Amino acid sequence: MSDLRIRPADHADDDALADLDRRTWSTLHAVTPRPREPYGPFFDVLHPVEEFLVAEADDDRLAGYVRVVRPTPLVSNAHVRQIQGLAVDEWARGRGVARALLRAAALHARNQGARRLTLRVLGHNTPARRLYESEGFAVEGVLPGEFLLDGRYVDDVLMGVALTFEPTSTPT
Repeated sequence: MSDLRIRPADHADDDALADLDRRTWSTLHAVTPRPREPYGPFFDVLHPVEEFLVAEADDDRLAGYVRVVRPTPLVSNAHVRQIQGLAVDEWARGRGVARALLRAAALHARNQGARRLTLRVLGHNTPARRLYESEGFAVEGVLPGEFLLDGRYVDDVLMGVALTFEPTSTPT
């Protein structure tokens, strides 16, 4: 998508991201129950705005987001960042938005000094797994039958990629 900008999320994105998150919810990627009213804010103490990058089209519509976090508070793990959320709006799918968000997440993590980027993906989410593999992520572990979704046991697949350091810029 040539008219796409990746930028840090802003508190003003809260409603649009919350709406996007609810509309894209699916057992293909979500292990939490479907969101129900009353809805809380998108950003909260456990999901601060600083952890999110958003993809925005030229018409200012949010096309998607990615959440990049430290997986643990341990100093010995400070060199790792983890993707804990990636969503792309239906109208923007198939246009390279997820790929752009993944690349921005890797650059963002590198700029924070990370040497590795990891994620978890459900075993039956074949499209996401293919995308991650095409961006250099490799399967590093599988937790068989870790989740029971819609009456089926689903594997939790752990993936990671080493980050190379190149001088460049990204939203921080």
